[in-house]
Amino acid sequence: MTPIRVMAPATTANMGPGYDCLGLALDLWNRLEVAEGPKNPDGKPLVEIVGEGAGELATDGENLVYRAMGFLFREAQRDMPPLRLRCHNEIPLERGLGSSAAAIAGGLVAANALCDGVFSPNDLLEMAATIEGHPDNVAAAVLGGLQLVIADEDQLYTAPISVPAGLNAVLFIPELRVATSDARAVLPEMVTVADAVYNMSRAALLMAGMASNRPEYLGVATQDRLHQPYRQPLFPAMKLLFRAARDAGALGVFLSGSGSTVLALTQGREMTVAYEMAEAARQASVAGRVRITQPTAQGAHLVDS
Repeated sequence: MTPIRVMAPATTANMGPGYDCLGLALDLWNRLEVAEGPKNPDGKPLVEIVGEGAGELATDGENLVYRAMGFLFREAQRDMPPLRLRCHNEIPLERGLGSSAAAIAGGLVAANALCDGVFSPNDLLEMAATIEGHPDNVAAAVLGGLQLVIADEDQLYTAPISVPAGLNAVLFIPELRVATSDARAVLPEMVTVADAVYNMSRAALLMAGMASNRPEYLGVATQDRLHQPYRQPLFPAMKLLFRAARDAGALGVFLSGSGSTVLALTQGREMTVAYEMAEAARQASVAGRVRITQPTAQGAHLVDS
């Protein structure tokens, strides 16, 4: 068979107030190469990991990319042929940048290509959400851009939201990892009406500000009371990085997904914001790195050889 090559983007979810319903694709990519090839002598598929996750991600049938491919083949009622996978990963693990969503989206797009494109992008999204367990990251990873996604019983509803031109994302990526399960475990079962209204109003303002090209709204619109305050103990330096980004000129700042990455939205002064975030982290004895990127309208997609 002709080798299949796929790129899948990093994503940031929640964006402050949009807990579990907003996701944005970022111009930071994992690359997947799929070729026909023999299985290992012990019968396990051959999966090679290069970059992030090398030496720690599964290289057998438990690999998430491979599992996503198998899921689609079963949905298509086809047998998956012997395959060799090579994953070139740039998305850090357990940092709130959607590494698992990228793995799932990339695997589904590759498998769909091998099944002659039998499934639509919405079909792929439904599968990805089933595998991932929540739809915010996978909606952006599959469809690209900024996506509002909600689940109503067994149905997913998505709506793309435009992003202002020239909007950039400054990431501070700590060495500290935060598992999604740990970040969810600290959240309360119930919240006050006041906090619910606080977040609903800001999530609405965030979508309106994006769609109407009013970036001046983003400072208020990225505020949150539903998850970030409760996750503060997992990453105590979070508030210091927030303050440093705002003081340096960021339009808005929030915990990316469940963390530990802090993401600042900017339209200019990116280097200053990056420097000040890194300096705040240094003063707090938090090791990490900065990266400047931007939103991307593309989700996971096939690429030419």
